[in-house]
Amino acid sequence: MNFDSLVFLNFTIALGIGLLIGAERERNKGAGLGKSSEGIRTFTIATLLGAVTAFIHFWLFVVAILCVLVFAAIAYYKQLTEHPGITTEIALILSVILGGLCISAPDLAASIAVMMAILLAAKDTIHGFILSIVSREELNDFLILAASTVIILPLVPNDFIGPFNAINPRNLWLIVILVMVVGTLGHVLLRVLGERIGLPIVGLLSGFISSIATVTTMAERAIETPTLMSGAIAGATLSSLATVLLLAILLLLVNPPTFLALAWPLLFSGISIAVYGLLMSIKSFHENTSDMITQPTKMFRPTTALLLASMIAIVLIISSVIKDWFGLAGLIAISAVTGLADVHAPTVAVATLVATGKLATSSAVIPILVAFSVNSLTKAFMAIMKGTRQFWQPVSLGLLIQVIFTWLGWSFTL
Repeated sequence: MNFDSLVFLNFTIALGIGLLIGAERERNKGAGLGKSSEGIRTFTIATLLGAVTAFIHFWLFVVAILCVLVFAAIAYYKQLTEHPGITTEIALILSVILGGLCISAPDLAASIAVMMAILLAAKDTIHGFILSIVSREELNDFLILAASTVIILPLVPNDFIGPFNAINPRNLWLIVILVMVVGTLGHVLLRVLGERIGLPIVGLLSGFISSIATVTTMAERAIETPTLMSGAIAGATLSSLATVLLLAILLLLVNPPTFLALAWPLLFSGISIAVYGLLMSIKSFHENTSDMITQPTKMFRPTTALLLASMIAIVLIISSVIKDWFGLAGLIAISAVTGLADVHAPTVAVATLVATGKLATSSAVIPILVAFSVNSLTKAFMAIMKGTRQFWQPVSLGLLIQVIFTWLGWSFTL
């Protein structure tokens, strides 16, 4: 492609951007005396103006933007009583800029134009969602998540620091974000689907945060509402599927080779508990679900995410010390002890040791599987302590099946 054809392609993209945004504005410009003056022709000419002036000279492009800015301000002032918003005027100015951007970065300009058109077309949907569905507390949670991802994450150092170089702050903060994202997704599904999803899906989503807490909650729910026994059993069972899925995500995040070493155990574990949980879920679908779910008000609790990250940091340091002092046997022992409360912390700790070269990938499998098995024992213990016999027997059976199949998967790696 020669220079002339490249320029022609850039101008064609600018034309397409103007037509795209202009078509959306044309359908929403109103009618009668209150009709907006900016439509498909105006936006198409605006993007071509930006492209032509940017192609000729940068300062001519700047003058074009200023002129359109003045014209948009005059048009807004004239129609202030009929159209108090300034969305169309801002979109017109941005269209000129996108037209100019087509000369130097047409791909970027086209991508921004599509996002802009979607945003303009989704006005009613966005307004309805924010005003009618999202509460103020949920909006605050979303802002916390956005700030954690966009503002804080780029500032967190991506290097191993601290005692024994055991801690990578960026990995820890990614785990905090991951917990908040999972909580947000689960909350949104609950709000959108409501009671129709039932206790099994609630248990699965809650299990991403804490499977032990989910088993405890489901046991209490089964006692409060005996007619929901099968649903509570399914929810408690599927929370262990969430444990496997989250372990896989964390291993991929921290050290992919460790994930590959545990691929068969995780696969066997996930399939076994998923099948068992599905059978329990099918049984629960025959129960009355009218009073299953209460609408939560918070998407996630930042303190829970921070507490998990702090626990992981502590386990990372302790694991590094014990590994240096007592070798692999000591690492297995500390994994078992910490696995009583949480399986994610020792998993991240062991994967981090592999990432830093302190532990062979093959040696990481046993400590993680031990932590997972001990954690399953804790879940069974909580089911027995908090639930009735009708609850803890099937839940413990599901956990036993999962642990057996997990170690069976390990045998395939030998």
